[in-house]
Amino acid sequence: MFCKNSFALLCLLGGVALPAVAHAQAAASSNHGFTPVGSPNPNHPTPSPTVQLKEEAQLDPDLSPMQPGNLFTPKNGKALTYWDGLVGHLTVETGIAGNPWTKTGRNFGQFYLDRANTVTLNQIMGSISHPISPVGHGYGIGFVFEAMYGSDARFDPTIGMGSGNLTGQYQWAPTQAHIDVHLPWLFKHGIDVQAGQMYGLMGAEGTPALARPFYSFNYGSDYIVPFETVGVVATMHLSRHMDWLVGIDAGNSTTFGRNGNNSRPKGYFGFTWHNLMHGKLNINAIGHFGPQGNNGPTRVSSEGWSSAGIGPKANGLMQYNADLLVTYHVTKDLSVQAEGLFLHDDASHDDAYGVTGYLSWDVSKAFTLNARAEIFRDNTGAVISQYTGTMSYVNSLRNRPFSYFNAPPTTYSELTVGGAYRPDLINRNLGKGSFTLRPEIRIDKSLNGTRPFNRAGTVDNPVVTHGTENMLTFNCDAVLGF
Repeated sequence: MFCKNSFALLCLLGGVALPAVAHAQAAASSNHGFTPVGSPNPNHPTPSPTVQLKEEAQLDPDLSPMQPGNLFTPKNGKALTYWDGLVGHLTVETGIAGNPWTKTGRNFGQFYLDRANTVTLNQIMGSISHPISPVGHGYGIGFVFEAMYGSDARFDPTIGMGSGNLTGQYQWAPTQAHIDVHLPWLFKHGIDVQAGQMYGLMGAEGTPALARPFYSFNYGSDYIVPFETVGVVATMHLSRHMDWLVGIDAGNSTTFGRNGNNSRPKGYFGFTWHNLMHGKLNINAIGHFGPQGNNGPTRVSSEGWSSAGIGPKANGLMQYNADLLVTYHVTKDLSVQAEGLFLHDDASHDDAYGVTGYLSWDVSKAFTLNARAEIFRDNTGAVISQYTGTMSYVNSLRNRPFSYFNAPPTTYSELTVGGAYRPDLINRNLGKGSFTLRPEIRIDKSLNGTRPFNRAGTVDNPVVTHGTENMLTFNCDAVLGF
C-alpha cells in the first residue's frame, strides 16, 4: 500500500528530466499519461533568446535541442553551454480538509489529507534539474534533484535517506535524485535510462501538488502503487508510438542493505503506447513485482502495537502491483481517463483493486472543471489503513511498531467534483510564478454496509465497525509555484 507518479514516466519516455511540478504544457507534449488539466505550468520558463545552437543538436531527431533554462539568461548570439539549461522550481502548497462530522479529527482513507479541519502546510518543494540534452554522438544527459518539506513528507519517505530526522507533523524528504541518459543503442530511437531515486512510475495522481487534478487523492493512488523507488529504469523506444519499460529497484520507499525491506530485488515491466489516433490516445500497461514484506523480526511496543517484520520468509513472498491507464483527449479543452489498479501480496494475503474515471474540462483560461469517480475493493480490510502517529507510516516501513486503525473488508466508492482557478488578477503580477486555488467536494461511501468512517480503532481492536457509512469532506488547497 504505497504510491505514485505517472508524471515521472511522462518525462522519462519523452527523453527529458522530470521537473519539480507537473504542468499542462509538459504533459501535453509527453508521450502518455493523464494530463492534469487545470494544472497549467506555474513555472513559465524563460523565453528562449536568439542563440546559436550546436549543429549536432539541430540534426539529432531523438534529442531535443539544447534550450536555456530559467536560472540563467544567455546573451543573444552566444552559443549555449550545457549549464545554461539548468532549471529551478519552487512550489508551496497549503490547504484544509473540512469534515464537521468526524469524531477523531481524521479523514479515513487519506494519507496526505488525514488531518481534518486543520489548515496544513502540505509541501514546500524545491528542485534543480536539467532535461536530457545532447552531449555528442547521439548521447544525452540530464538530472533531477528535488526535496520536500511539509506534512506530506510523512507519507513520502525513502528509508535510509533522511527518514526519521524530523518526527513531528512537518517533516522533510528527498523525493528525486536521479541521472537521466539517452543512449543511441539497439533501437532506431534509442534507449532512455534513469538511475537513482525516483517517483513510482504508476498511478494517475502524482505527489507534487500540481501533478494531480485534485487536492485529495483517490484510493488507488494512495494505497496500491509505489511512492518512491531507488534503482534503474530503462525505456526502450520500440517504435514511434510504442515503448517497452524495464526496471530493477530496492522496493517501495526503501533503499538497500539494512535500510531495505528484504534481500530480494524488485522491478518494473510494462509497455506504453502514445500519441495514437493523431495524438488523442495514450495507453500505459505497467506492473511492479517483487517481495515487499520486511524480513526482520516482529517487534512489539509497550503499548501493544506490532511492527511489520515477518522474518526470513518475507524474501520469497511476492507482491504484484498492476496499472492500466487510458487517456483520451476528446478536444483540446476536454480530456477523459480511465484507470484500473490491482494489488496482491503473498505475505499479507491482501487483495485490492479499483477503477477510477476522470473528466477535465478547460472552461476558460482561468478555470478548469474536474470530476473523479472511483470504486475500490479491499478484500481483507487491511490495505486501507489510517496511520495515526506522525511517524506511524515511516515506522511501518522500517520495521518498528506503529499505530493504525482500519476497516472490515469493504467496497469503497468516492465521487469528487472540483475546480482549478487561476485568477488573472494575481497571476499577471507574479512574473514567472503562478497561483492556483482548488476547491472540491468529496463524498466517500461504503457500498457493502461496513461503517469505517469518522471513528477510530484501538490497539486492542483496530478494526472500526461503529463509524458511519459515508464521509463528506469540503477540501481546498492553494498552490504558489515559481
